[in-house]
Amino acid sequence: MAKKSYGIKEDIAEKLDLPRDILLDIPKITITGDNEITIENHKGIIMFDNEIIKVNSKIGSISIWGKGFEIVFMGGKTLTLKGRFNSVVYEGNV
Repeated sequence: MAKKSYGIKEDIAEKLDLPRDILLDIPKITITGDNEITIENHKGIIMFDNEIIKVNSKIGSISIWGKGFEIVFMGGKTLTLKGRFNSVVYEGNV
């Protein structure tokens, strides 16, 4: 039933030209250079380490690899990180 509801919302977003990330509660990731990442619609931080940050989302976990991480802003469903980023990996729902 959830997949059917998701499909209907996706069709509505496309036909009405609405932002998919807001309507479907999926993450929106904005990467600025190699030193700032903003993730909207996240569901919390799973892991924060020297070389990896894992963030939970509706589509699964998002792993960010690099070094020198710092949380610049965390409010509501928005998270902004600074550091030196090497890669961003979607791990999906397990």
